[in-house]
Amino acid sequence: MVAGTLRHLRALRRMESDKGWIQTLLNEAENERMHLMTFVEIAKPSRFERFLILMAQGIFYNFYFIVYLCSPRTAHRIVGYFEEEAVFSYTEYLADIDSGLCENVAAPEIAIEYWDLPPDARLRDVVLAVRDDEAHHRDVNHHFSDDLS
Repeated sequence: MVAGTLRHLRALRRMESDKGWIQTLLNEAENERMHLMTFVEIAKPSRFERFLILMAQGIFYNFYFIVYLCSPRTAHRIVGYFEEEAVFSYTEYLADIDSGLCENVAAPEIAIEYWDLPPDARLRDVVLAVRDDEAHHRDVNHHFSDDLS
């Protein structure tokens, strides 16, 4: 959202094309929101955990805003690395599901609708979809960083 907003303002200020970046970045922001909403449905966080999520969002948003103002290239590279870590983490999560360490619960309706999963989809199906999204975000952000070099 930060990058999309700042790219939007830059395109308006310079009165030039954004080369499709704004929509791509806003789509990524929406996709990340859906990841959060899906796992909120699965994990049912407490009020305190929701507060921690809110605080983490506030801190990261402001940190990323400052980094993006200073160096969009660095900001996209950071996100690319975060997304690489997310792919690794979701791969570990899949291993935990497959080993029985984590229960393979039914996928929430929000995930079934968003990723067009079958009605009998399970957590494993959701994690696969999210991991694919994160891999795509990784590639997009590294590409954007490369384009800014």
